[in-house]
Order: sequence, then C-alpha cells, then structure tokens
Amino acid sequence: MTGFTLRSTVSLPYGATLTRVRALLADAGFGVLTEIDLQATLRAKLGVEIPPQVILGACRPQLAHQALEADSRVATLLPCNVVVAADGERTRVEVFDPAVMTAFSEAPGLAAVAGEARERLSVMMGALTDDREDPDAARA
Repeated sequence: MTGFTLRSTVSLPYGATLTRVRALLADAGFGVLTEIDLQATLRAKLGVEIPPQVILGACRPQLAHQALEADSRVATLLPCNVVVAADGERTRVEVFDPAVMTAFSEAPGLAAVAGEARERLSVMMGALTDDREDPDAARA
C-alpha cells in the first residue's frame, strides 16, 4: 500500500491553515479529540528542531461508533489523524484516508462508514485548498 492519505498543499501560512483546518473539520462534523505538537515534543524529548507541525486527532462520534460496531479492532485506527505542517512558505495538510480501513477488515458495513468519512474529509480538504492534490492519485 503506497497511498494512505488525502493530501493538499496551500499557500496560507501555517497558523492560518491550522485555524482553517479546525473550522473546516467542525463544518464536516468532526471534533478534535487530541492534539500533538510535534515541533514542541521533539524539541523537548530529543533536542531537535523541525518546522511547525501538529497532529490533530479528529473524530465524528457517529461514524466512530458505526465503525466499532462493524469491527472493534478499528479502534486501533481511531481517531483519524490530520497533520498540518509548515512547508517553507506553504502549508501541507494530510489526512489519514478512512478508506484504508477496508484493507484491514472486510467486516460488513465498514466500507460504507469509511466511505462516508472519506467523503466528508475530501470535502473538507477541497474547501481548504487552492491546489489540491488528487487523493485517488495518492492511493495508486
């Protein structure tokens, strides 16, 4: 498996993109359950410097519940990670592609849940970007 994310790069600065991603996730019905500041964590734990980067753990409770009902092992793939990272003058946004869950489980009903989550996140990414990369090309 080579492609497992939906990816976009935007011209907005990191801080503005992070704010926009949070708002668009909310618009898509996702809440942010966790936040990991990779820059601060790696600086504190390893003394290394990386550009600003955060992992947001996004969840739509209704979809998470449906996925868990289909296959409880899906919990290991939750929440859906959304990465916002400074990339020079631009900002990269990557989202774990929920459709990948179906590669790990053939449980009845999981494909529909993953499909809805992917559609919601794809709409969010489309609203975010000015030069969106094709998510299906990343999966090829």
